[in-house]
Parts: sequence; C-alpha cells; structure tokens
Amino acid sequence: MLGSSGPRSAAADRSGFLIPSPKEPSKRVEMYSPEFYAACTFGGSLCCGLTHMSVTPLDLVKCNMQIDPAKYKSISSGFGVLLKEQGVRGFFRGWVPTLLGYSAQGACKYGFYEYFKKYYSDIAGPEYATKYKTLIYLAGSASAEVIADIALCPFEAVKVRVQTQPGFARGLSDGLPKFVRSEGALGLYKGIVPLWGRQIPYTMMKFASFENTVEMIYKYAIPQPKDQCSNGLQLGVSFAGGYVAGVFCAVVSHPADNLVSFLNNAKGATVGDAVKQMGLVGLFTRGLPLRILMIGTLTGAQWVIYDAFKVFVGLPTTGGVTPAAVPAAELAKV
Repeated sequence: MLGSSGPRSAAADRSGFLIPSPKEPSKRVEMYSPEFYAACTFGGSLCCGLTHMSVTPLDLVKCNMQIDPAKYKSISSGFGVLLKEQGVRGFFRGWVPTLLGYSAQGACKYGFYEYFKKYYSDIAGPEYATKYKTLIYLAGSASAEVIADIALCPFEAVKVRVQTQPGFARGLSDGLPKFVRSEGALGLYKGIVPLWGRQIPYTMMKFASFENTVEMIYKYAIPQPKDQCSNGLQLGVSFAGGYVAGVFCAVVSHPADNLVSFLNNAKGATVGDAVKQMGLVGLFTRGLPLRILMIGTLTGAQWVIYDAFKVFVGLPTTGGVTPAAVPAAELAKV
C-alpha cells in the first residue's frame, strides 16, 4: 500500500503509518511524527488567524449589537452606523489582536486536538476508539481548547475593548498597555471562564460534528472511496462539513459569546450583571443570526484552508474514513 519496498518501507511498517495525500503518492508525511504535529499546528494557526481577520467587520458589528442593541438595532443598520461614524477604516478596527490572538488559538486548537485524539485513542484501544469515536473527538477537542483559550484570552480582551469603545485605542500596540494600566495584567484574563464557556462547547461541536458530517457525506453522498476522490472534491466536502459544524457551533456557544463581549466591555462587570441587563432571552438570541452567518462561513473556510495545507505537505484531508478496529491477535504481533 505504501508503494515501495526495501529497508525504508520495512522501517516505516515498524514505526507507524505513512499515508500519502490523495493523488500525490510521492509526497509522504509520517502520521503522528513531530513533522505531523508541526504541520497541524501551523495549519491551524493559518486557518484560524486568516479567517477571523477576514470577518473582522462582521465581528465588529456583532460585538456592538451585543453591547449596545439600542444603537445597533440590526446587521444593516449596524454597518450603517459604523460607516457614518468611523468610515470604511472603522470596519477593520481591532484586526491586529484578532489576527494574532486567533493565530495563537488556532495553533493550539488544531495541534493539540490531533495530539489528544491520538492519546485518548491509544488509551481506549483500537476497538473502543472505533466504537466510541465521537467521545474521542469530544474529549480531544475539549482538552485542546482549554490550552488554546489561554493563548487567546489577552488578545480577545483588548480586541473587544478596542472594537466597542471608540477612542479607547487604535489597536493592539496602544490598547494592550492601556488595558493593563487600567485593570492590571490579570485583567486580561477576566473573561477566561466565560471564554472557556463559549469556546469549549464550540470546539467540541466543531470537531465532533465535522468529523461525523464528513464521514456521512463520503458514506452516503459520494459513490466512490475517499482516496479515489480528487483534491478539489475532498476540499469541497471539508467546506460543507465545516459549514454545517459552524451552524451548530454558533447556537451552542452564543450565550457565552454575549457574556464575553459584555464582561470585556464593562470594567468591573460580573456575569450576574450581564444576565440582569441582557435577560435570559437576550443572552441566547442577541446577535445570533449574524453570528450563525459569520461562524458558518468562517468554520467552513477554516477546514478548507487547514485541509488544503495538509494536502500541500503530503497529508490526507481530515475525516471521512472510520478506522477499522484492530483484532487482538493482530495487536499481539506488534
């Protein structure tokens, strides 16, 4: 299956799996090697940083709708208010902390997801890892997101303050020191618990629903094995699976997203203050349609960029093949 014989092939059989990317059998990266995790980490940084930066205008309107719904009544009027008050340049306010913060988060999210997915699969063993694969996806993504949000939180705090308080700062370079002078270094992590509350369910849904959606697409909608599909078709499946996953992600994590925006905007605010001012219904619905549009598109694009990078370095696209359980007799030979 590896397409070669001799000492290298034998060594590969002993050390791990070498999986060629579709239609590019000459390029190979050893699965679960340091190069594999480095590729996943860089691909995650690339896909999250670029996509979040590209939707900065949508994120800006969404944050302001959450903070000041009387002024920003709808998506269209929100864009109109921003254009009138701040001009076209105002639509990209906060793009630097967005790019850097989500690049760091994406690196940890995707890199550690691949690590924890393998780690928990090894603990469960081949039979149970296959039987309970969705639990593996959920546990791996949750573990990765705990780490990823520690990297993101300071940038997110500055981003929200810059975007929702005109005149606070131009961006990260002046906003970060001003924020620290105002609330101290620990103030950068004031929103870490709501951020975990938003991002951990989001990421669990993102990875588990993506993996299962892609598997179902290949199983029921495409009449040929994944390894016989073109790269373009596989990346199309990645986008479709990512968009579906993004819709679920937006709904699950939206209440915590409202909390994060509220807490980072108001000095000394608490979760109780947010619930009291916004109400339970507002907590779940304020800004939700825009966030579904933003997160669906963003998540689909992320998976395309991530999988395109994996193919570029010689790895297969993510998901689509249910791993077969290895019989105990085969394991004994390893």
